[in-house]
Amino acid sequence: MALTGYSWLLLSATFLNVGAEISITLEPAQPTEGDNITLVVHGLSGELLAYNWYAGPTLSVSYLVASYIVSTGDETPGPAHTGREAVRPDGSLDIQGVLPRHSGTYILQTYNRQFQTEVGYGHMQVYEILAQPTVLANSTALVERRDTLRLMCGSPSTTAEVRWFFNGGALPVALRLGLSPDGRVLARHGIRREEAGAYQCEVWNPVSVSRSEPINLTVYFGPERVAILQDSTTRTGCTIKVDFNTSLTLWCVSRSCPEPEYVWAFNGQALKNGQDHVNISSMTAAQEGTYTCIAKNTKTLLSGSASVVVKLSAAAVAMMIVPVPTKPMEGQDVTLTVQGYPKDLLVYAWYRGPASEPNRLLSQLPSGTWIAGPAHTGREVGFPNCSLLVQKLNFTDTGRYTLKTVTLQGKTETLEVELQVAPLG
Repeated sequence: MALTGYSWLLLSATFLNVGAEISITLEPAQPTEGDNITLVVHGLSGELLAYNWYAGPTLSVSYLVASYIVSTGDETPGPAHTGREAVRPDGSLDIQGVLPRHSGTYILQTYNRQFQTEVGYGHMQVYEILAQPTVLANSTALVERRDTLRLMCGSPSTTAEVRWFFNGGALPVALRLGLSPDGRVLARHGIRREEAGAYQCEVWNPVSVSRSEPINLTVYFGPERVAILQDSTTRTGCTIKVDFNTSLTLWCVSRSCPEPEYVWAFNGQALKNGQDHVNISSMTAAQEGTYTCIAKNTKTLLSGSASVVVKLSAAAVAMMIVPVPTKPMEGQDVTLTVQGYPKDLLVYAWYRGPASEPNRLLSQLPSGTWIAGPAHTGREVGFPNCSLLVQKLNFTDTGRYTLKTVTLQGKTETLEVELQVAPLG
């Protein structure tokens, strides 16, 4: 009687217990999707009538791939046949163009002429050719110690192993502690500035490896250690002595990401500066005071400040008179600005011409008020810093002006300036 197809499954058979056991090996040993593979059978004994191959953990009809009758070479596909399998006469199983879904346990069942059956087990893992993964981030710009970093390695493969790289090397210990059990998610609470950089993930299996493009993380921090420099020397909290009529540049520096916005203040009043430095082109008493730099980080919303005190040096300074504007015209006002006037000033007087009483324009008293002199025209105004304002100039105002100062110690100093008034037209 000839039996075909599933009739082999209906036979009453007994299991054969012999010394040799059926073993199954895989060629190639680590197949990649698309490979043609063979489940090679070893240890067959006796005269066999048929083979049954199963793709599953048990000898269930639902897992049957194919039945093969040795004497006729007839092969009958089973429910688990995918169209890629073929049984060889020696019992081995060929599979063309394997896919990851072909992975799993395979069982070979044999029948001999005594209707005794023997089984052998094999396992196949088909490895994918891995596509390039992608790193997904909750954000690529975070604030230090406030925000949480969360990176996920996105890959179509669910079986590949995952490893991470930071700036092309291994992850720091603190970051490794934030890996999920499957390695696909990296979380870091309270991110640190030293963890800013390029992150990549890599998926791999025994036959394929693929690394993502880097994703760059920025960590905002600061400002910290705000300081004021003069000629590369930190002067924060110091008093800077500057010679009269010399220049001074103060620089504001800090540790911050991104670079902070800078605001300068002079004696508590904001300067319209907006730069990381402030420049004093010609030091006078008017520039004496406290200079403060305020650094503001628009990302962290933090700020810091530093201050210095700037003073004229103790050395005697030369007093000088500078007309502002330097070339006034008829009808304009001019200020004869005094630079380097004595700090211990008692009184001063302005004269139109030589310093004699008939030529006196005005005097300032110790009380700080000024009184008009014989030569006053009603257009002259005195200031506490010894400067003189002459309003609505006319051509006859051209000529010499003399300033006489007296200090508390009784020191007298006289200074002259020539004023040139340009005629209209």
